[in-house]
Amino acid sequence: MKALRADLRAQGWDSWRERDLASRGLVVAGAACSTGAAATASWIAARDLRRWQALPTGILLDVLSDREPRLLGDLAHRLAARAATAEQDYRLIRELVELAGCAMPTTDGCLEGWASSLPSQRMPLADSLRKDPYTAQLVPCLFETAEPIAALNWLGEPNGPYHWPTALAALAEEGLLDRAALLDGCTARLLRGGTAPHLKPYLSILQALDPTAQEERERAADWIALAADAPSAVAGHAQQVLARLAAAGGLTPGLLAEMSSTVLFRPEKKLVRAQLVLLGRELVRDPAAARELLPVLGEAFGHPDTDIQERALKLAAAHLVPDPDVRAELAFHAHLLSPLHRSRAVEVLGPDAAPAADTAPYREILPPPPAQVLLAPAPESVEETVELVAAVINSRSTSVEEYERALDGLVRHAHRDRAALAAALRPALAGRWWLDPAQSRHHTSDLPGIEHVAAAVLDVHPATPHHASGTPLASWRSDCHHPAFHIAAHARLAEAARHIAGRSLPFLLAVPTHTSGSLDPRTLIERLAAYERLGATPGPVDFAQALLRVRRDPTAVPGASALGTPEGDRLAAWLGEDGLPAAVTRRIAPARSRHYDVWPEHLTLDTGERPTVVHGFPEALRELGQARVTTGRCWDGGGDAALVAALPEDRETLAAWSLPGITSCALHEGRGGTAVLPLLAAAGGPAGPALHLAVATGLGARYPEDRLRAVDALLALAARGELDAVRLGTDLGEQLTLDTVKPNRLADSLRTAAATGACATTWAVLAAALPALLSGTAEPRGTGELLEIAADCVEQSLVASPYPDGLAAAAARGGRSRLVTQAVRLGKALDRNRESGAA
Repeated sequence: MKALRADLRAQGWDSWRERDLASRGLVVAGAACSTGAAATASWIAARDLRRWQALPTGILLDVLSDREPRLLGDLAHRLAARAATAEQDYRLIRELVELAGCAMPTTDGCLEGWASSLPSQRMPLADSLRKDPYTAQLVPCLFETAEPIAALNWLGEPNGPYHWPTALAALAEEGLLDRAALLDGCTARLLRGGTAPHLKPYLSILQALDPTAQEERERAADWIALAADAPSAVAGHAQQVLARLAAAGGLTPGLLAEMSSTVLFRPEKKLVRAQLVLLGRELVRDPAAARELLPVLGEAFGHPDTDIQERALKLAAAHLVPDPDVRAELAFHAHLLSPLHRSRAVEVLGPDAAPAADTAPYREILPPPPAQVLLAPAPESVEETVELVAAVINSRSTSVEEYERALDGLVRHAHRDRAALAAALRPALAGRWWLDPAQSRHHTSDLPGIEHVAAAVLDVHPATPHHASGTPLASWRSDCHHPAFHIAAHARLAEAARHIAGRSLPFLLAVPTHTSGSLDPRTLIERLAAYERLGATPGPVDFAQALLRVRRDPTAVPGASALGTPEGDRLAAWLGEDGLPAAVTRRIAPARSRHYDVWPEHLTLDTGERPTVVHGFPEALRELGQARVTTGRCWDGGGDAALVAALPEDRETLAAWSLPGITSCALHEGRGGTAVLPLLAAAGGPAGPALHLAVATGLGARYPEDRLRAVDALLALAARGELDAVRLGTDLGEQLTLDTVKPNRLADSLRTAAATGACATTWAVLAAALPALLSGTAEPRGTGELLEIAADCVEQSLVASPYPDGLAAAAARGGRSRLVTQAVRLGKALDRNRESGAA
C-alpha cells in the first residue's frame, strides 16, 4: 500500500480521477492495517490521500471499532491535535470518543468542527446546545482559542434561531451553563486584545448576558483596563459600564481618575468627549472629588482636537478648587493647549500657565532631497557576471541597477571571450527549461527579459519570434502605456542578442549612470568616442534608448557636436529642441457607469506627439513618442522603476500616463497605483502640471499606504525646490470639487505631511485648496478637519498670510460646528501672526 501511495502521489493531474478513487480505499485499508494510534492518525490525516475529499467516516469506524478503547481515545486526541484536518475530521473524532468513553478533545480545530456541526434546519441553536452532551465542557473553551471560532461570527439577528450570544445567554439563564464562567471568559478574551472584528462576537455574548450591577462592580478593574486599551467598540462599552457604576456610587474618585487618565489620552474623540461628560457629572455629584479628578484634565489639554481642549479647560474653570497643587498640576500641562486657548488658561490658572517665550525662529523640516546614486560599473570578471545574471534570472524582482549591470556584463564579456562566458554560464542556468530540447520545442514565444541575451550567448534558439524584426507584438493590447514599454525593452534585448550572435558590441550605450535610469550626457559622449575608435556601429535601439535616458544639459552640446559623427550630431540636436518633452493637455473625462457603480467625471491628461521619436527612432520605440489619450483601462502594471528608467528625464509624460492608475486608487478599489510617485519625484525633467496633478490625486487615495507614497512625493518635491504649492493646492481644490479626492482622505495625507515638520509647506498647499471648499463650489463635508490642520500649521509655522477666499464668511456663520470653530481659530492665528510680524 505504501508503494501504491507513492505511485499515486507521483502521477500527474491527468490521472486525478483514478487517484481519487484509489485514495479512499487506501485511507481505509491503511487505517485497518496500522496497529498503533500514531501510525493510524498519520495515515488518516495524510493530505495526499485526502485532497478535497471527505473521509469515508462510516467505513473507517467499521474497521476501527473492534480495537481497544484506550487506543481509540488516543487516536481521537491525535486526530484532534492536527490543526490542518481536525475540523474536517470532527465527526470521526466524536464517534471515536463515544466508542472509547474518553473526554472530548478541546483543540481549536475540534472546537471549530463542534460549533459548525450544531446549527441545523431541524432545530434552533439553543435546542442543539441543550441536547449536545459536550456543551458544558466545550463552551468555556470557546473563549480560549487563538482565533475566534468561525461559527461565533454567524451572529444574524438577535431573535434568530442561530444567534450564538442569545443561545448562550438562554442556557446560562436556565442554569445549564455557568453564568460566572461565561462572564469571566468574555472579559478575559476581551482583555487579551485583538482587532475589532475578532472581539465583536465576545462583546456580543457579554451584552446578551446583560450583567447585573453587582457583576459589573466585581469586574471594575477589567472595565478600566478595557476602556484604556481595547478597540473603540469594546472601550465604549466598558466606558458605559463604568459610567453606570459611577452614577450609582460604585466607583471611587481614585478609580475614576485612573480610568480618565487613560481614556483622555486616546485619539478617539467620541470616547474623550464622553469621558469629559462623565467627569463633569461626577464633579457635580461629588464636589469633594475635585482634588483627585481635576488634575487628569491635563491629559485632554494636549488632545489634537481644539474643541476637546476647550471643553477640558471650561470644565477645569467651572470646578477649580483653591488648592495650589491642583492649580500647579493643570498649569504644568497648559503649554499643550493651542495658542487659541492659552490666554484663557492664564486667566483661569494664573501666570504659571503661560508658556515660556520661544525666541527661536520657526524652521521648516523637510527630508533630504533624493540622492542621485551612481550606478556601479559592469562586473569585471566572468564569474561575477555569471553570478549576477543567474541572480537576475532567478529573482522575482530585480532593481534597475542589477538588471543593467547584468545586461552590460553579458555584452562586454561576450565581446571579449564568448566561449569562456558560455562555459561559465551554462552550468549556472542548468535548470532553465529552454536549455532542455525536450521542453523548449513546445514553446514558440520569445524568452523573457535578460534570458533572451543569455540564450544568444549559449547559442540556444528555443523560440520563433512573433515578428520578423524580433520585436514581440502582444496578442492583446491594453490602452495604457505598459505594452509600449515592454516592446521597447524587448527590442533592446533582441538587438543585443543579434549582435552577440553576429558582430558583437563592445558595450552598451544606454546603460544609465545613475540608479534612477538617468544617463550623464558627457558619459554618453565618451562612449560614442570609444565606439568611433573601435570602429563599432551603435545599435539603433540601444542608441535611441540612450537618447531617451540622457540628462538634458545644454553645456554638453559642443562636446557632442565635436564628435563629428551622425550619432554625435543627433545627440547635440536631442539636447536642444529635438529632445523637448511632449506637451500635456488636461481634459475632464465624463461620468460613466459600470455595473451598479457610477464613476464620476474626473481629470485626465493627454500627451502630444514627439516628432523626433515618431519619425527618427526605430519602430519598436516610436510608440513612446506618439500622442496618447489616457484612459482607465489597463491590464498590466508593476515594474514602476523600470518604466521610469526608460524615460527618466521625462517625468511629465510618465505622470500623465500613470494618472489613470492613480485616479483608480482614489475613485475605486485600486491599490498600488501611487507607487510610481516617489520615483517620479526623484526623476529628472520639469515638474509641471502633470506631476502635480498626479500627486494631488494620490493624496486622496483610498488606502493609507498609497496616500503615504503621495506624501513622500510631495515632500521630495519640496525638498528639491520643485514644488509649486499654489498649483498643487489649486489641483486639489478642483479634485475636491469633482469628488475625485475625498476631504477626509486628503486631511489624513496633509496631517501626515505636517507631522514630519513641513507645516509651512502644508499650509501653502491648503491655502490654495481651501477656497474651493469655502466658496461653496465643493461639498463642505470634511472641510472642518482640513481647516483644523491649516490652523495647526499656521500656529506652528507662524506664517503671516492673507485670509483664503471664503474664510471670513465661514467664520461669521455662527454656531458651534467644527467648520465654524476651526475657521475662527484659523482666522485668529493668521491675525496673530500678522500682528507679531508687524511688531
